[in-house]
Amino acid sequence: MSEKNNLLDMSETQRLRMDVLGLMLKGAGYAAILCIAVWAFIYVFYLIGLLLPPESKEAIDPTPIGFWIESIKTAVFA
Repeated sequence: MSEKNNLLDMSETQRLRMDVLGLMLKGAGYAAILCIAVWAFIYVFYLIGLLLPPESKEAIDPTPIGFWIESIKTAVFA
């Protein structure tokens, strides 16, 4: 029984190029999936934000330093 690994009758250079091309396309596919997943994650939070009432967007900043930042902005522009 003879083994024939070169089913497409390509030279070693052509096989190497096809292997490299396949790996690059596989990596590009993984990168595309990651980018789409990040975009979808951000978009879901955007859609949740649209469901919130307008009063929730007008609330005071809950972070400790937010009060001081708002005070400085008010003092400068007043």
